[in-house]
Amino acid sequence: MGRVVKISEPIQSFSQLTDYFASGEKPSERWRIGAEHEKFVFHLSDLRRPEYAGPDGIEALLKGLMRFGWSGVYEGEHLIALERDGASVSLEPGGQFELSGAPLETIHEICSETGQHLEEVKAVASELGLGFLGVGFSPLWTRAETPVMPKGRYNIMRAYMPKVGTLGLDMMLRTSTIQANLDFSSEDDMVLKFRTSLALQPIATALFANSPFTEGKLNGFLSARANVWTDTDADRTGMLGFVFEDGFGYEKYAQYALDVPMYFVKRKGAPNGGYIDASGQSFRDFMDGKLPALPGERPTMDDWADHLTTLFPEVRLKKYLEMRGADGGPWSRICALPALWAGLLYDQAALEAAWDLVKGWRIEDHDTLRGMAAKTGLKGEIAGRPVKDWTLDTLTIAREGLKRRQRLSGGLVDETGYLSELFEIAESGVTPAERLIEKYQGPWAGDLRKLYTEEAY
Repeated sequence: MGRVVKISEPIQSFSQLTDYFASGEKPSERWRIGAEHEKFVFHLSDLRRPEYAGPDGIEALLKGLMRFGWSGVYEGEHLIALERDGASVSLEPGGQFELSGAPLETIHEICSETGQHLEEVKAVASELGLGFLGVGFSPLWTRAETPVMPKGRYNIMRAYMPKVGTLGLDMMLRTSTIQANLDFSSEDDMVLKFRTSLALQPIATALFANSPFTEGKLNGFLSARANVWTDTDADRTGMLGFVFEDGFGYEKYAQYALDVPMYFVKRKGAPNGGYIDASGQSFRDFMDGKLPALPGERPTMDDWADHLTTLFPEVRLKKYLEMRGADGGPWSRICALPALWAGLLYDQAALEAAWDLVKGWRIEDHDTLRGMAAKTGLKGEIAGRPVKDWTLDTLTIAREGLKRRQRLSGGLVDETGYLSELFEIAESGVTPAERLIEKYQGPWAGDLRKLYTEEAY
């Protein structure tokens, strides 16, 4: 199960592109869960986001973490990431600090890994006068006031984004998210998981909505992060209606990916940190040796893997499925997101029940719910029912899935408690963003500095 893919040899056929996805197939006993989360770093003294360099900058934060056994990853002379035991710490374009966790078996392990990471970064940050904030959109600072990290791919993306949307630079510099990554056993399993999770992604967006502020004021959204994705780059974002069509599978996703314009090709020794600008060019041309950026050269599977990371739909297929719909938030919700998706996707009865819940939705329902989740959270109706009711049904299915997962594991400790906060949100119908708005309009008296004290890690 799972095909062998050689990554460094030139691609000879289209089938190799689909074999890349198939190589991720795993039997259920080998399924793991990966959690990722980003957070904003800020100076305790004035709440500004730190530059990369300097004694109290992002580079110093990365270097400080190396005392805990992390190994450095460099791009030229710049330390840009850390690695340890299958996990990594990396930087988003505006210095958002990301933990990409190791593939783990249980939510308990994920929550423990997250806790250890937060303890380590807080230990180093306290020495540098830095703090961390978990929300979905930078609440105070403009694009111009946001530092830019020295990574070659980000230079290319920053130049390209204004050509294809009005909010792409905000996506890069001012958003923060929580993600969960899950496995599949076969192409059919992938298809059912992709369809189900894509349909339900706006439900996760509503539950985790946590970004109502921009530049010190209310922005009119509960998830400004989710709204940003609606005008970033239509070629590589959105709800992918073709996923719900007959015949969807590895081939259809590969064809979609081939039609998404490229950003770059990475080659050792090239300037700009090894990144060659191929923005707007065609991977299909690359396959034919006709890429203007590298005439006569054909891509390797490394190039294909890199290209797939430049697609940003609400659910993304690589050798696993990435759930991409949630705002950044506190430690508890970093644990809750993978619990939600494991409960829905890692128990067959739950997966089928979740698909039954949404399979009658029309393509336009998916897009409507996506916009509604960003604007009004759990309020409103879709397909004739309140969003709140759909959400409670989803959470109930996930909880039952986690219960069965526990029974079948023969020893897995109960994971359902990680859903408690999500049930509280859904039952009240009040999103985290609305709780923040209540504070902003009430005890904070419009002073968003309070956000950085009361809601910081």
